Amino acid sequence: MAVLIRSCSSKSYGTNLTAPFQNPSIKRKNKLHRLGSSLTPNHGSICFFDGLICKVSSCVPDSDISTKEKLDNTIWSHEIKFCSNIPIKQSCSTDKEDKLQADSKHKDITLHFLEETDEKTLSKRLVALSRSNKTRSAFELYLSMEAFNLMPDAHACNSLLSCLLRNGSLPHALEVFDKMSRRDIATGHTYTLVLKAIAKNKGCDAAISLFNKLERDDSTKGKLDAVVYNTMFSIYAKSKDWVEAEKLWRELGKNSIKGTQLTYDLLISTFVQCSCADLAVEAYHESIRFGFEPSEATMKAIIATCTQEGNWEVALVVLRKMLDRGIKPNLIAFNSVINCLGKACQPDLAFSVYRTLNLSGLQPDMYTWYSLLSALYRSNRYLEVVKLFQRVKREAKSELDSHVYNVALLACQKQGLWAQALQLLWDMERCEVEVSTQSYNHVIFSCEDGGEVEVAFEVYRHMVQLGCDGDDFTYMSLIRCSISGSLWDEFLEILKHHIPSDASSYYIIHELCLQGMIGLAKSICAAMLKLGFKPDAKTRTLMLQHF
Repeated sequence: MAVLIRSCSSKSYGTNLTAPFQNPSIKRKNKLHRLGSSLTPNHGSICFFDGLICKVSSCVPDSDISTKEKLDNTIWSHEIKFCSNIPIKQSCSTDKEDKLQADSKHKDITLHFLEETDEKTLSKRLVALSRSNKTRSAFELYLSMEAFNLMPDAHACNSLLSCLLRNGSLPHALEVFDKMSRRDIATGHTYTLVLKAIAKNKGCDAAISLFNKLERDDSTKGKLDAVVYNTMFSIYAKSKDWVEAEKLWRELGKNSIKGTQLTYDLLISTFVQCSCADLAVEAYHESIRFGFEPSEATMKAIIATCTQEGNWEVALVVLRKMLDRGIKPNLIAFNSVINCLGKACQPDLAFSVYRTLNLSGLQPDMYTWYSLLSALYRSNRYLEVVKLFQRVKREAKSELDSHVYNVALLACQKQGLWAQALQLLWDMERCEVEVSTQSYNHVIFSCEDGGEVEVAFEVYRHMVQLGCDGDDFTYMSLIRCSISGSLWDEFLEILKHHIPSDASSYYIIHELCLQGMIGLAKSICAAMLKLGFKPDAKTRTLMLQHF
């Protein structure tokens, strides 16, 4: 059974099968194969294409073949007849959507002449080629079917679309998508594939623009399922666009689309990344209300964002839910909850979480101890802070850092335990823990509160010898110590190195006047006036009264 081709003229086209079936932009190559001795060149050629056999006659002009048809710019404007009189659909439509445009991107594409005309059979073959990653063959079969006015089904087109995208053929994939859209056979899976590909290759903004266009189109609204929405949620998460993510989330209910577990995981992730704690918690509670079980990563994210915002109630509930489900929280989650409880002045709950941490087999680190000590300190339980520090110092398997020492020094300062504070300072230096100006200040303040003004100056001199400079708090404490202890030499020594602020100057002049040191107060006042000192009303009254 051979294909007879009606030529448009008596001109010979040679041995290459080119012109009568060829669009100017598409090169149609026909692979010639021998089919045994029964066929000779005069009997025609056979084109094999992955199981599709097209028998094509020679293009040598035949006087028996009518030439009344004229060749135009359409692909199949001429008649095609088989010897067996089996009719083939003609693609004579002049509509733009039924024509294959002459485009340079098809210059290397080969169209094949199909003997099989059953759309279901050809669709199955298209699926098989696409799954085998035979991109070129699949796309040529698709175009050949279109040339014969045969339309693959939606499943076959989606398979081809996926194959083209996997192999980096985005322009061809968009061409297939456009034709599927115009013929109204695009599905939710189609939109998901295309949106992901556009976001990857052209950016999130291009994908968002396409999705907004699809949403406005009435013909596609019913096809945008939860998977398509999840694709957009993932794109919003990547671009950290929580505003659009929230809008799309609100539209789910309006469009009667029920979100999936992935929907809420993506929403929570987006809101957490954008520091929208309230929205993240709302999405979490909604997922629970709809019967979904949040993933471990989602629950950890909720704990992190709640502890950052000080929402210890939700953080504690989520932590307990993780334990009830048999999920073992990591040390970071435990420490975050303990620290949040400490800031909320809930030391008892903090120690309850700490005991759970121990039962889970995890070992506390420096952040754990710091959080527990801070919880006690914020609750004004200063003696318990000192006791816990001594215990931690004995039991800790690693050296304590400066943050843990500073909490203990603060507790000593509040209780006026200058001896314990001094001992902690020597321990820090002996263990080569970094000692900052703040640490020295805690010790100096403890000596001031304990009435050990001379010890405070010794600590200051030791601090200077080690190359650590004091700050305003340091000098103000030393000035108070010198005035209360009548250490005037030390007082003048401090004034040489530090110019008091206005508030400090008020205090100095007032104290000197109260102690009868009028001459010294007058000298200091005169020096400060030259430096731009502006006394307040009370100071001016004292100056007028005594000077």
